Amino acid sequence: MRDLHELPKLRDSMSYLYLEHGRIEQKYKAVELVDEEGRTMIPAAALTVLMLGPGTSITHAAVRALADNGCLIVWCGEDGTRCYAQGGGETRKAYHLLRQAELASDPQRRLQVALRMYRLRFGGQLDETLTLPQIRGLEGVRVREAYADASRQYGVEWKGRRYDRKSWARGDPINRALSAANALLNGLCHAAIVSGGYSPALGFIHTGKQLSFVYDIADLYKVGVTIPVAFQVVGESSERVEPRVRQACRDAFREYRLLSRILPDIDWLLDVPDAVLSAGQEADSDGARPEPLWPGPEDATLDQMVEEVAGDRTGLGEGSYLAEG
Repeated sequence: MRDLHELPKLRDSMSYLYLEHGRIEQKYKAVELVDEEGRTMIPAAALTVLMLGPGTSITHAAVRALADNGCLIVWCGEDGTRCYAQGGGETRKAYHLLRQAELASDPQRRLQVALRMYRLRFGGQLDETLTLPQIRGLEGVRVREAYADASRQYGVEWKGRRYDRKSWARGDPINRALSAANALLNGLCHAAIVSGGYSPALGFIHTGKQLSFVYDIADLYKVGVTIPVAFQVVGESSERVEPRVRQACRDAFREYRLLSRILPDIDWLLDVPDAVLSAGQEADSDGARPEPLWPGPEDATLDQMVEEVAGDRTGLGEGSYLAEG
């Protein structure tokens, strides 16, 4: 059984690698790309996200090797602009997820997390008397100003955020650059979230999608990272936008030290106690080890628990098994 504590820390990893038109196979304890140019080794243990574009295939052994090394695999569209599926991260413990679910399930505590997210976006400066709709209005202004500032700085004409999800190639160069950069940022945040044992689906500002929490976290960094990168790339040239954006984002993620920031930011946003952060070490050292059972109410009989739950219809819907029984 692989001890997951042997894996490199997320903050020490490389951000991502995008591949297309090739076959990924296992090589020793790593993987390699086989294409028309030959064979290229991939440092699986030091890689955070492997994005597989059109024309790629991957063997079962290679998927297992990447999973063992804690590398998230994302099957995506051309230039990484669509996500079709993804693999899991390396942690086996669920204590961080339980904390996230606890906060997301309580409207008041969820609101506090959402406000922390907005406060982080505004550098800690946020009037305490503002309502949530007012804050969202200010956030819209902040993002529009970021687009306008980048447009002036890099000399790129900006007509607004417009794109056709069914045809990315029809967008203008700056919108394609933004889409490509944001897709990379989403993939990196997704990998960090899964690596930390959190759920990509349990969002606080965004809701209703399996990637809601990914969008929450990625929005913390767009103004500082992907918006200036996209405008800078298009300002230099409107040719080969997507591959140049990928290269520029890799450099920007490293300079911004993004991999060393995401998980600490999440821990702060969710106010995760030290006891939760350190819990579950045994689960990661032995993935097949069963964790303790939920203790439940002390000294309560089955009849008492059923009566208490059935008497509170806010906890169970009419269609639940217990309510029907």
